[in-house]
Amino acid sequence: MSSNDFFLRVYEVVKQIPYGKITSYGAIAKVLGTPKSSRTVGYAMNASHNDPEVPAHRVVNRNGVLTGKHHFSGTNLMQQLLENEGLIIEQDQIKNFKENYWDPIKEIGLQE
Repeated sequence: MSSNDFFLRVYEVVKQIPYGKITSYGAIAKVLGTPKSSRTVGYAMNASHNDPEVPAHRVVNRNGVLTGKHHFSGTNLMQQLLENEGLIIEQDQIKNFKENYWDPIKEIGLQE
């Protein structure tokens, strides 16, 4: 599978993250059946900024930290987008991470 195909599969998962929810790079990698590819999921998120259909701001690291924030234009755009959806961010980390976490494996199941 080419990286372009993988990126498209990542985007299909990310497009399903509900408004006001977040998930992690690792969770996306797991649901795609490639649990060791969370870094590649990050690369896909970085490459997605030209597609307004992909809510890349809803993907954070496994601890709720906005590790991808420097890939967004503007100083705090990722944080602002999340706060606009009702999430509370303190020191680049989502408060109540577990309560706002969307698990793609539970929601959409393992993909082939």
